[in-house]
Amino acid sequence: MSELPGSSPTFEEPDFSHLPAEEDEAGEEEVELDEAVAEPVEAPASDEANALEGGRAKSVLEHLARSIVDDKDAVVVEARRERGQLRLYLHVAPSDMGRIIGRRGRTAQALRTLVRAAGAGEDSDAFVEIVD
Repeated sequence: MSELPGSSPTFEEPDFSHLPAEEDEAGEEEVELDEAVAEPVEAPASDEANALEGGRAKSVLEHLARSIVDDKDAVVVEARRERGQLRLYLHVAPSDMGRIIGRRGRTAQALRTLVRAAGAGEDSDAFVEIVD
């Protein structure tokens, strides 16, 4: 049979019979399941902010804001629960307001997107408000 123009050729399974068969590695010990089970690790005390509802979103916003601004000590994030939503109010120094907002608000929009994604990991709707 001849192939029609525009039709694809049929696929044939490759022949691997010429390759040597894989051998099992000898001498390996099997680990019993009881030995392989790890003990639960308690969360360190430094993750207390993440234990709060919306703590991950708040931590992400604070970390990102501190990495953008010049005056890191002026960064304050307030978290309030309003109408079933987590509202995060970001306070920065007036001289850093332009850095946080960015050109045409692109930096602010990126912050909002990242914080909302962090909140979604905790099943929380997180919204960022940038306060003067």
